[in-house]
Amino acid sequence: MSFVSEFKAFAMKGNVVDLAVGVIIGAAFGKIVDSVVADLIMPIVGAIFGGLDFSQFFIVLKDIPPGVPETLAELKKAGVPVVAWGSFLTIAL
Repeated sequence: MSFVSEFKAFAMKGNVVDLAVGVIIGAAFGKIVDSVVADLIMPIVGAIFGGLDFSQFFIVLKDIPPGVPETLAELKKAGVPVVAWGSFLTIAL
């Protein structure tokens, strides 16, 4: 048997095809869940807690270098270790 025919026989087994379909459906479902959390749940939670943007809540673990703005994106860009618990909360909900 040639490599191509062996691979074809392997790929046509039910488990491989099922796995491929599962991965595709999982990727699509992940985007739907992200949208539900970001566009539906978090605005309601933010309204309840006074319009807070949880994605900007973080804890700085080391000193911030001089001249670096104290935003999460800039701190990460500067290599400052941070615990981005607000981003985690946004994703976990």
